[in-house]
Amino acid sequence: MNMILFFFLFALLLISFHSLFYLRVIPKLLVIPLFAKLFTAFLVINLLFNLLYVVSRYSNAVPYHLHYLFSISIGISFVLLLYLILHEVLHLFHKGVRGINESKRKFIKKSGDGAMFALSTAYLSTAIYEGSKEPVVNVVKVERFDFSIVQISDLHIGGLIDKEFVKNSVAKINALHPDIVFITGDIIDTAVASIRESILELNNIQSKHGIYFVLGNHEYFHNPLEIIDFLKKETKLQVLLNENSIIDALKLNVVGVTDLFGYKINLLEPDICKAYKGINPEYKTILLAHQPKFIEELGVFTPELILSGHTHGGQIYPFNHLVKLQQPFVKGLHILPNSSAIYVNSGIGFWGPPMRLNSQAEIAYLI
Repeated sequence: MNMILFFFLFALLLISFHSLFYLRVIPKLLVIPLFAKLFTAFLVINLLFNLLYVVSRYSNAVPYHLHYLFSISIGISFVLLLYLILHEVLHLFHKGVRGINESKRKFIKKSGDGAMFALSTAYLSTAIYEGSKEPVVNVVKVERFDFSIVQISDLHIGGLIDKEFVKNSVAKINALHPDIVFITGDIIDTAVASIRESILELNNIQSKHGIYFVLGNHEYFHNPLEIIDFLKKETKLQVLLNENSIIDALKLNVVGVTDLFGYKINLLEPDICKAYKGINPEYKTILLAHQPKFIEELGVFTPELILSGHTHGGQIYPFNHLVKLQQPFVKGLHILPNSSAIYVNSGIGFWGPPMRLNSQAEIAYLI
């Protein structure tokens, strides 16, 4: 029932937005009627693809290339939203300008429309191109440990993130010969049964001291108890559910908490006190928490390093500014007032459209 309600509300939002764009933008375009008709047809097709994206996202019956087109349509909707906002601002400015004759107004309007169309096309093309790039290895100098760490986050297996993508990512990780590997949530973005083989590719990660995983918010959307059971029984990932693991060889406590989303559904709620129970106080501590805002829950605890993800580095500019409204950090290494360091991973995959702008998919190599 919740999924039906979500789909209905999402569809209503998309229909309303595309209708608003049609009513506010197209009638004001100073173009030939044929172009206006073609633009209208494009809006209808994009809306249809938006709706099909939701269906195809959770179905294995849709071919990869079709799902790619549906995913791109979501990105196009982001661009249309930005276009609509900018159009309304310029329209208000245009109306407020006095002392200009009609011919000059039309010239300014046509020039503005042309510039916005060119800018939107360039924005969309660049974001698609950047989103198609393979994840880069970001070397991060934390300088708090004498061993190497690889962190990945937000893999979002499902849809366009398939077995081949995971296999290639594992090869990149193994090429770094890490001492330890951490995965900070959101590896799964659909039902486990449909992506089982893709998840099992993670078993090929080579790490001297193990692979540690904590839940992200997306795991909660797809039967988290089933996901936990699958990961514990069929993978090498050590799932930390408000727990810790002591690695004597590295003189390290690895502490992992469940995601803050657990508070919303009263299931697998994070508990840092429970997670820290029994650690070796003589050892350094790394805390794994999917969302950067978990730093608000630290209390008296001061881990040497906190590893997070969730934000995708903003994924598509300027939406990184919206992320800042909810999270204290969007990406990169930061030092907290309590002297703890936090690294926010930009994610190795993506969510929604396969697009990025001012945010590179990454594998973090921390030394």
